[in-house]
This record gives sequence, C-alpha cells and structure tokens, in this order.
Amino acid sequence: MGKAQRKEMAEAVSYEERRRRQMEANKRKLEELQLHHLSTAVREAAAAAVKPSPAKKRKARVPRDAAAKPLRRSGRVANLPEKPKYREEVQDFARKVRRTYGSRRKDLENRVYATDEERSHAITKAEDLAEELGSSFPIFVKPMSQSHVTGGFWLGLPTPFCRKYLPKRDETITLEDEEDDESETLYLARKMGLSAGWRGFAIKHKLVDGDCLVFQLIERTKFKVYIIRASSYHKDKE
Repeated sequence: MGKAQRKEMAEAVSYEERRRRQMEANKRKLEELQLHHLSTAVREAAAAAVKPSPAKKRKARVPRDAAAKPLRRSGRVANLPEKPKYREEVQDFARKVRRTYGSRRKDLENRVYATDEERSHAITKAEDLAEELGSSFPIFVKPMSQSHVTGGFWLGLPTPFCRKYLPKRDETITLEDEEDDESETLYLARKMGLSAGWRGFAIKHKLVDGDCLVFQLIERTKFKVYIIRASSYHKDKE
C-alpha cells in the first residue's frame, strides 16, 4: 500500500470517528432536552394539582329590616287599588253562619209538639170561627206545623185562594192581629207564601205547632188574623 492510500484511509477513519462522536453528542443533547421538558411538565402538573379552586361568589345577605320594607312599585302599579282581603270576610261570614245555626238550633231544642187531640180541637174551633165571621171577606183556615213556626219559618198559603184573591207579583202584605197590631210580610207570588216578616210575626205571637190561624182578607193586601191556641184543648176540657 502506498503512502497516499494510507493517508486517505486515515482521513476516512478520522471522519467517521468525528461523525460518530457528533451523533453521540447530538443524541445526548436530545435526551437532555426531553428530560428537561418532561421535568417541566411534571412540575406544572404537580402545581396544577395543588392549585386552590376559585372561591364561589356568595350572595350578599339582606338585613331583616331591609327585607321588611315594601318593594318600590312603578307609579302605574302603585295607583291600582289594593287586593281585597278575603280571609277576614270569610271569617266574618263563618261567624254569621254559626250564629244563625246556633239560633236555629235553639229553636229546634225549644220545639213544642202538639198531640192529635190538641191539633184537631184547634182546627175545629178555627173552622167554627170562620163560619161566624161570614163570607163578607175571603177567608181560609191554616193549621200550624213545625216548619211554619220553627226552623225555616215559611208559610205556604192555599193555592186556590192565592190564585183568586192575592197579587200576581211579589208584594208586601200586612198581617193585623185581634188587637189591631200590624206586621208587614213579603208575599212571594210564584211560591204562593209568606217569607220575610212572617218569622217575626210567629215569634211575636208565640205560635207553636198545633195552633190554628184564621186569615180574613179585609183589604187587597191586608189580612185580619185570628189565633186559636192548641193549648185551649185542655182549658175547654176542664
């Protein structure tokens, strides 16, 4: 081998050795860079793990005094009328119902029940009185039952009499007793009976079950009323 060839081989070997060393150096740099990035990533992850979460916003507490104050309203809404308070009205209505029920209950407890003999005796005496009064004025006899003198206090009148003699529309009818004391009642034409005012007349004259009344129509809307007591049976029997 010549001197020139040995020189070329030595240069080739030297080049390869430098190239190898360079590659190893580059490799080490890359490894160092990767380790650096990895350590950085690890540190960032650890820092994120222990980083406190953002604090939640709390609503401001409203003082009690402020909460009790009425809300401000626009002028248009403020001028509207206040809503009605139904609770008080319902309570008042309930009290009225209880009072009414209580008074009616008291009436029921104080009921007087006539015997058949007392009832029959009063009817006979009333019919006799109607005959004595004559036919100068329209007349009819009405025995009293519990519904007439307690509870509902409704007095239905004989249908034929109403159709023939009484007004065709609702009207005030006066009841005059044997002492000429007058009481006003409301006559309901469609129902053919006395409503408002009859209760007062019945209570005032202490009517009870078994009593019998004679109604004499002395004017267009005025009755003369004669009362035959059921209790008269015992007096007449003595």
